[in-house]
Amino acid sequence: MQTRKLTLIAGATMMALSANTAWAEKITLTVASFPSFDAAVTAAIPLYKKINPDVEIKLVSLAYNDHHNAMTTALATNSNLPDVMGVEADYMGRFANSSGLYDLRQAPFNSGEIEAKFSPFAVPLAAGEKGQLSGMPADIGPGAMFYRSDIMEKAGVSVEDLTKDWDSFIEAGVKVREVTGQYMMSNVQNIVDIVIRSGIEDGGGVYFDAEGEILVESERFQEAFRLAKKAREAGLDGKIAAWSNEWSEGLRRGDIAVEFMGAWLGGHLANWIAPDSAGDWATANLPNDSWASWGGSYYAIPKSTEHQAEAWEFITFMTTNKEMQLLAFEEIDAFPALIEAQDGPFFDQPLPYLGGQKARLQYKEAAAQIPAISVNKLDPVAKQVIADALESVLERDVAVDKALADAAKLLKRRARRK
Repeated sequence: MQTRKLTLIAGATMMALSANTAWAEKITLTVASFPSFDAAVTAAIPLYKKINPDVEIKLVSLAYNDHHNAMTTALATNSNLPDVMGVEADYMGRFANSSGLYDLRQAPFNSGEIEAKFSPFAVPLAAGEKGQLSGMPADIGPGAMFYRSDIMEKAGVSVEDLTKDWDSFIEAGVKVREVTGQYMMSNVQNIVDIVIRSGIEDGGGVYFDAEGEILVESERFQEAFRLAKKAREAGLDGKIAAWSNEWSEGLRRGDIAVEFMGAWLGGHLANWIAPDSAGDWATANLPNDSWASWGGSYYAIPKSTEHQAEAWEFITFMTTNKEMQLLAFEEIDAFPALIEAQDGPFFDQPLPYLGGQKARLQYKEAAAQIPAISVNKLDPVAKQVIADALESVLERDVAVDKALADAAKLLKRRARRK
């Protein structure tokens, strides 16, 4: 199946790329990535070699944290940089203002000519404060609510109870806890992460507006903290950190009834977290008509590369080729950032693991609704400040108003230092 797909992709792209394949000597393009984003590169290498026989792709992959720490150090020291750098969305926001990465909106890249091809919310996440673009989106993580349908049925909870609004979701969680003993969710932090990103207009920011004004005392944050406190006081969460052993074991055993995550979690559940729970899991849109993104992956080009043209050609191949984008979706559940690739028979297929749902159509709907949120260089700082403020509310019973006011004051001091 994969060989046939690669042949089709080669036929579709050969004419467009053939003019660039007549290089005089062999070139090795080093691509640095991380699991499972690296699997898309692995799948692409045979095809890319067929189209560009004079270009060798050397894939260097490290564990998620090790890779991004290595890239952070490499950018700071301008050493040991690859020709193409894979970057997860959270780090892309941090790297967006890096002087070590090319601005892809400038010549010779001119990414502005193709940016409209991607989900609108994906591109701004890689944009710097001066409008420069440091990465091209390869995949996105439209948010979804994964839930144990068997547990909900036992507790007498409907999908409508879960999705109507957040208070209804919490009330449903009380039923689940009382009837089954399971935790409704891993951590109430998930509610906060969704609600503070809800209701933002395109171009707006989560923690700061376009003029840099701090927004953490706004109604969004007030409501997010109120709901998190209500859910915690009802005993609905296990206070479990995502990606911990306790988290994966909780999902596997069914001790956690709901998890909010990017669409790719469905693949993780089916393939390694809870493969024996096929048919027990289902998915729906987020509560209260909320739309949020969980991560995504980007490609960036360090200025130190000696193969600027080849690096750009490889990136555009990985991000703007419809068949390549769909292949990555099929191989690693990487939902395509390319709008053209968000359609076709693959999306209509029922997913047996999710009880036969055509869940990819739901993910497509979410991708179209997520606002294009702008990033601020202080967003990582603000994220930690808000996490600390939430802990003070949940663990030390600090009033929500005071916790958010203190957070705003702290952010003002941090902003002045910057």
